[in-house]
Amino acid sequence: MDEDLVTIGVFARRSWLSPKALRLYERQGLLLPAAVDEHNGYRWYREQQLEQARLIARLRRIDMPLATIATIVAADDPPTQAALIGDYWAAQEHATAVRRAIVTHLRHRLLDNPEGYTMYDVKVRDVPEQTVLTEQRHVKVQDLPAWIDEAVGRLLKAAAGHGDGIVGPCFIIYHGEVNEDSDGPVEICLPVDPTGPVEAATRVEPAHREAYTRITKAQVGYPQILSAFDAVGQWVSSQGLPVSPAPREVYFADFGAAAPSDEVCDVAFPLD
Repeated sequence: MDEDLVTIGVFARRSWLSPKALRLYERQGLLLPAAVDEHNGYRWYREQQLEQARLIARLRRIDMPLATIATIVAADDPPTQAALIGDYWAAQEHATAVRRAIVTHLRHRLLDNPEGYTMYDVKVRDVPEQTVLTEQRHVKVQDLPAWIDEAVGRLLKAAAGHGDGIVGPCFIIYHGEVNEDSDGPVEICLPVDPTGPVEAATRVEPAHREAYTRITKAQVGYPQILSAFDAVGQWVSSQGLPVSPAPREVYFADFGAAAPSDEVCDVAFPLD
């Protein structure tokens, strides 16, 4: 027997993996034994396999799925492996932030706790008249993200040939309730240079005052974003003002590049 080989028991102790785990990872193709006794099926491993085994053990400690571990192990290049681990963890942090926001929203709703909305800082601002490229559709919440991505892409393309192009942040107006049963309609607006040629549907968004609160990327998803709408609506009502039938989301940052904790959107209610 090769002197470099060690028994599965020794390898298990030194790699922080149990023999049962080693057999599982063998079946998954993650960590194959260096030799298998053809008579009794006994497994042997090489010392050089310890580093890979310990990597797998550490990744399992952060609950990384085996399929993801397999991709990292197959990369067999430390910088690439480090990048893949970083991508995985960034996705986990985003998912955790989203779940935290959903839990906060659900607790406020279930407890009917108005004071829970004090976490939102509501302010008022003046918005000037704007010429906007616009697209509108009846769409339910489950189809909303895909339609927004497609519609914004079309409006950005149209804006490229519209005078000086985009002159303000994109905003989404809800002309009716949007959920699993109601479909709005929803309107996407992209402010553009009013002197440019018309290459898409346009209209003038009137000047107005609006109450708004700023939220993070993690708070934007449904249903957690409803807490922000509730907070602004409640503030407007507390001022003795009618609640706008056309609340909106104003996206002022690069959503794709933002981290879960980055502020990306204003939830706003026109006041006049």
